[in-house]
Amino acid sequence: MKTYNFYGWQTAECKPVDSTYKKIENPRQLYDILSEIWCAETCAPRMREKWSLENKTLGQCSITAFLAQDIFGGKVYGIPREGGNFHCYNVVQLSDGSECIFDLTSEQFGDEKLCYENNPEQFREVHWKKEEKRLRYEHLKAHVMKRLGRT
Repeated sequence: MKTYNFYGWQTAECKPVDSTYKKIENPRQLYDILSEIWCAETCAPRMREKWSLENKTLGQCSITAFLAQDIFGGKVYGIPREGGNFHCYNVVQLSDGSECIFDLTSEQFGDEKLCYENNPEQFREVHWKKEEKRLRYEHLKAHVMKRLGRT
């Protein structure tokens, strides 16, 4: 099995909510696709200057988490960060009652340990108040759909 570095990769076994995304079997496979799409253009504008191919996940969290929510369902939560921002990640309820918690963009923090408990739920309507964020999400989603042959 391939080794990943994002939080929760070992247990990221949730399935897509519908056939639109049937070619994506789990969050690891989505990560593989996104690794070829994430770029400075999809990075949060305030972080673009620091974005690099070595740190592809920098500034990609909310748009990635909401896209993963489209694909796998569940909820998006946010870890409070300085400046009133939130780092977004996904929690999906599985049929057996357990939770699948994963953070496809956790690598941007290097060795920093993030707390994935008792964080507030995040809503796209709030995040999309920044039009640039909605546009980056749409850009990312369009490229994923193209990779899936669903343009």
